[in-house]
Amino acid sequence: MPTFLCRVLRAERHELPALGWAFAYFFVLLAAYYVLRPVRDEMGVQAGVKALPWLFSATFAAMLVLVPLYGWLCARLPRARLLPVVYAFFALNLVAFWALLQSGASTRALAPAFFVWVSVFNLFVVSVFWSFMADLFDTRAAARLYGAIAAGGSCGAIAGPTISALAAAPLGTANLMLVAAAFLGAAILCIARLGRWAERHPRAGEPKAEAPLGGSMLAGARAALSSPFLLAICGYLLCYTTLSTALYFQQIAIVGAEIADAAGRTRLFATLDLAVNSLTLILQILAFARLGALLGPAWMLALLPLVSIAGFAWLAAAPGIAALAVFTVARRACNFALSRPVREALYTVVTREERYKAKAFIDTVVYRGGDAFAAWLIGALRSLGFGFAAVSLAALPVGAAWLGLAFFLGARMKAWTRADAQSSAPSPASR
Repeated sequence: MPTFLCRVLRAERHELPALGWAFAYFFVLLAAYYVLRPVRDEMGVQAGVKALPWLFSATFAAMLVLVPLYGWLCARLPRARLLPVVYAFFALNLVAFWALLQSGASTRALAPAFFVWVSVFNLFVVSVFWSFMADLFDTRAAARLYGAIAAGGSCGAIAGPTISALAAAPLGTANLMLVAAAFLGAAILCIARLGRWAERHPRAGEPKAEAPLGGSMLAGARAALSSPFLLAICGYLLCYTTLSTALYFQQIAIVGAEIADAAGRTRLFATLDLAVNSLTLILQILAFARLGALLGPAWMLALLPLVSIAGFAWLAAAPGIAALAVFTVARRACNFALSRPVREALYTVVTREERYKAKAFIDTVVYRGGDAFAAWLIGALRSLGFGFAAVSLAALPVGAAWLGLAFFLGARMKAWTRADAQSSAPSPASR
């Protein structure tokens, strides 16, 4: 069986335990998120399109508060304590939401806070996960293993909405919070097991994980804004989140106009999630490693911008549920299965401080800053009379810029991967 798994997963025998625990870790993380996601999306519809810029701005403000606190923790806690503290914090937040709902607070009253919290939670816990993976695996191992690891998230993303669909009625919305909190507790167990594996198989040239990262709480922001390589990642992510926000606005408007009842909207969102995650899982297991070897990082990063350009062109020509559903499924599956693992592998060539602090800044503040900017911009365009077609056409130049950044990052990544980096070499991000 180990020989068979090594051949199918392109893993070395000693990597199998880490691969299994990493798979389980990402499974429980995304299961926790997807238990909560249909509730968040329905709350977004209840709030309406006009409220979305405020919700995205509130999320961005929350990130501005939390990222320096996370940087402060990174500077003082070793990895073995840092990661459990982050997940325990979010698990306790879920218990607090559960207590509020049990006390009689209405779901509608909690909707804005819960929408913002889920948006913060999703980015933070996934960003920390991939930082940890970049600590464990070098660039070559990431190219082989990240697809299989990401498949764990896809399985969790299938399990999450299934649990919500089956358990929402008998358990109630409040108790789903406790289910998600239990998944986060399981993530802490996976972290402990992966930490033990890392002690036996340390990554060459890396400092000891037992030592805190040191530095200042704002070191991540400085690194992200001073490195051409990290700045390009910022630009790539800004293009992604801008078009994601544009598509989300189109989704809220089209679904709100064409499906009248809340139950029907929730079913549609859950169905789209299930379709996305099923397709993603197939691509991750069967296609990621092979496509990566065939196309290289540049074209792998370019696939998502190409899908986005085609999808927005279709929405401009024929806005409706059918175009929205197909575009949403294709775009999200391409992101999760192909683009996201390659984007995360970019961080295997930077220092540990950049890996945790700069990555957290990029994945949270830059990401949600792009959300907030795009939300206000699209809101302004709609107030000026721009309809579905005009907003979709406005997305096309952003897609073209995104495509250029994909080829820039992919070319840098390919060049550095080919070189046999010495443990004493400076971080490529600073070059």
